[in-house]
Amino acid sequence: MWKLKLSQGNEAWVTSVNGNIGRQYWEFDPNPGASEEELALVEEARNRFWTNRFQAKHSSDLLMRLQFAKESRTEELQPGQVEEEEEMDEAMVIEKTVRRGLRYYASLQAEDGFWPGDYGGPLFLLPGLVISLHVTGALTMILSSEHQREIRRYLYNHQNGDGGWGLHIEGHSTMFCTALSYVTLRLLGEGASDGHGPMDKARKWILDHGGATYIPSWGKMWLSVLGVYEWSGNNPLPPEIWLLPHFLPIHPGRFWCHCRMVYLPMSYLYAKRFVGRINSTVLSLRRELYTTYYHEIDWDKARKLCAEEDLYYPHPWVQDVLWSGLHKIGEPLLMQWPLSKLRKKALDHVMQHIHYEDENTSYICLGPVNKVLNMVCCWVEDPKSEAFKRHLPRIKDYLWVAEDGMKMQGYNGSQLWDVAFAVQAILATNLVDEYGSMLKKAHDFVKNTQVRENSSGVLSQWYRHISRGGWPFSTPDNGWPVSDCSSEGLKVALLLSRMPSEIVGDPIKADRLFDAVNLILSLQNENGGFASYELTRSYPCLEIINPAEIFGDIVIDYPYVECTAAAIQALTSFVKMYPHHRRKEIDLCVAKAIDFLESIQLPDGSWYGSWGVCYTYGTWFGVKGLVAGGRTYANSSSIRRACRFLLAKQLESGGWGESYLSSQDKVYTCLEGGKSHLVNTSWAILALIKAGQVERDPSPLQRAVKVLVASQMENGDFPQQEIIGVFNKNCMISYSAYRNIFSIWALGEYYNRVLLPFVKR
Repeated sequence: MWKLKLSQGNEAWVTSVNGNIGRQYWEFDPNPGASEEELALVEEARNRFWTNRFQAKHSSDLLMRLQFAKESRTEELQPGQVEEEEEMDEAMVIEKTVRRGLRYYASLQAEDGFWPGDYGGPLFLLPGLVISLHVTGALTMILSSEHQREIRRYLYNHQNGDGGWGLHIEGHSTMFCTALSYVTLRLLGEGASDGHGPMDKARKWILDHGGATYIPSWGKMWLSVLGVYEWSGNNPLPPEIWLLPHFLPIHPGRFWCHCRMVYLPMSYLYAKRFVGRINSTVLSLRRELYTTYYHEIDWDKARKLCAEEDLYYPHPWVQDVLWSGLHKIGEPLLMQWPLSKLRKKALDHVMQHIHYEDENTSYICLGPVNKVLNMVCCWVEDPKSEAFKRHLPRIKDYLWVAEDGMKMQGYNGSQLWDVAFAVQAILATNLVDEYGSMLKKAHDFVKNTQVRENSSGVLSQWYRHISRGGWPFSTPDNGWPVSDCSSEGLKVALLLSRMPSEIVGDPIKADRLFDAVNLILSLQNENGGFASYELTRSYPCLEIINPAEIFGDIVIDYPYVECTAAAIQALTSFVKMYPHHRRKEIDLCVAKAIDFLESIQLPDGSWYGSWGVCYTYGTWFGVKGLVAGGRTYANSSSIRRACRFLLAKQLESGGWGESYLSSQDKVYTCLEGGKSHLVNTSWAILALIKAGQVERDPSPLQRAVKVLVASQMENGDFPQQEIIGVFNKNCMISYSAYRNIFSIWALGEYYNRVLLPFVKR
């Protein structure tokens, strides 16, 4: 039976900057001592997901919930507590709902203060892991038969009815994920043919859509590493670009960190033309994936091919000219003496940066893609290296098990991000005396998760921004602070420092708050906006060289409404406690940030949220930022327009329901069938309350709250609905805690800001 392990790390080669607090991973226990009833519940959850997989594509994280229920982390609700609510008035119903929700959510909190959970969704991550382990010979060492069984379960659970796999669990079939998922299953022992079963359907989809020559560039790279695609069929990724002067706008050090950290190891593997060991499975895949014989494929033509289903960002003609010139002229020259010496220098330079990234992130790395690519590069450099040995045990930090199987997460979790929102949700309920233990543990986690030091060495040499004082999205072992995570971390640290220490523990020290402010101030761009990890270092026109057909806006780090609004809130909260610390700088920063928010508001009154779905999320942040900066409905046309936008999108049911297609197509799109979504509804409620809708007309809020109340499950949990997170415009990702956090937050705000003032009047 699978067991979730929390804040542990006693394996060889694992190091941590905070004693592994916040770490989450799954292990298979062959002798769990589980009862037949427990095993039956797990099997029932798996069977139910399989039966409903085409209707409900998102897991409900039930394996974790079943484990926590077994561990009796909170008292069971008394029988009958949910009943007789028809006889209660509205305030009593809301209060009961909030208390049930908090009690249940308390049962999911780890002793170290965070809430573990599923952060999966993308379907292109697992194949990269399996291929990397295969080519390094570590597949069976890291993935036991139980791991492999759960991965196969996951892939089959998320295979579309047409036989293909989407970019994410709710997406239409793509060549990228269909070809890679098929390859993954073959490497895990599935046969090439199973009659008319899922493997045949997958292969038919691939061949019907032109074969694997139509896979996008990232897929071409992975198939080349495996040996089922030729490197000559890839557009060039010359590592020599890292040797260019840094002042040039096209230097990779000026790219968005996720972009440069992925293309860094890709350039190494490309320049090495690395190919794993060719075995019978690889040779068979060369026959299975193409519509013609492998030796007859025109690889130069294949470089430019991409399936229509995958093409989110088509290559501009400038890019095609660039790649062709590099492929036909640049690469042949760089392979010849004396320019081959330059290549060797570039490869050495790239490996230095790979080792720097690994060492400064405890071998977790920035994200899952560069994690497995860096690992392969370390193996290529030296299969017996310490670096490779340190990579292996950190793989499980990215793996998560739920009733739909084992997935690879988009980060090593969303620990700090979820804690920061959860604290604000708990405080909104005004039930601190009853749930102070939750806040104390969360407060400890916030203090333990702040990044205490900058990365090593001369930061400019490694193209790194300062880190000290910030908060990461997940854990400090990841080592990369994010502007909105740092702002939310600072905000909750300030909120909790104002509360009695006997309830929430000792406040964070002032010098650490000053460090956080220093980091946030350092991240403001000249236009007033805040990007995600670093300052915006180059120009949007560089998107013309975006080589990833499947993602948009990846080349530079753009300013976002979420990051900017969070910074405004954090800094204005800080000023209230420390009015004299860098006051002029903070006031100027906030004023510029407000101007930026107003400048990027869309004509319909919304903001485009880049990390959540999508317009409701962005508009919630936009409103929060402006209100924190002193804007009100009475004095701000931006807030009035935002309210009109939200009210115009309210459904007949009273809720809001926004599809992930809003992010993909950049047009507000409702969920199919006009369904409401708990999280969208909560964001809209919170935005409208913040904007003063209560004083104008509370009836839209009352209708919306009824949707939340009616959705709560008997045990206090809220149901998992459609996927709600997004990155790079086109790929969805799970935030499994949102259904609890934001439902509780919105209900708490409504109860204390709408109902109680009315009762008192």
